Amino acid sequence: MNDRTCIVTRESGPAEGLIRFVAAPDGSVVPDLKRQLPGRGCWVTATRARVDEAVKKQIFKRALKEDVSASLELGALVDHLLVKSALGSLALSRKAGQLTTGSAKVDAAIRSGEATLVLHATDAAADGVRKLAQARKAVASSGGPVIPSHTLFTTAQMDLALGGVNVIHAAALAGSAGENLKKRIAALTQFRGDSAMEL
Repeated sequence: MNDRTCIVTRESGPAEGLIRFVAAPDGSVVPDLKRQLPGRGCWVTATRARVDEAVKKQIFKRALKEDVSASLELGALVDHLLVKSALGSLALSRKAGQLTTGSAKVDAAIRSGEATLVLHATDAAADGVRKLAQARKAVASSGGPVIPSHTLFTTAQMDLALGGVNVIHAAALAGSAGENLKKRIAALTQFRGDSAMEL
């Protein structure tokens, strides 16, 4: 019942794998990530490539049955909104006590099995990333969980979200806030078409 059809590929799938777009009062096409905006909506597979294709081929006009204008920056706008959502979720995870930061604490969370997701800043030192990758591999090879790792945000972005200084490595811990963070990270990763995984 929840399946939607992508206006680009014409393939159907769960709403979670697509992004809804609507026409704004000014005639522009805007993303509706929360799927709550009023009016006729259309759906695009949640990747930057598909959104850019919809803009390039002017598919939104036909799908929304209006003389709408889709900005060439629409894909960049969606990326920005997904980053904002993920960073907001990162902050909520910290407040809920379901996030740990710092190389040593992240390493301990990985080895204890508490970590469910690892984040590295894009400007993290290769050696630090490598050491935590070794910890994740050691856990997985001993029969423990495969812990995904992503490199999506700069240190500055993580610092701002967490109100910390020089946040380079972080790990989500079990719990509803941590799970919500994983979903937001997965959405951003899917949109960019790059898993940023090291395992």
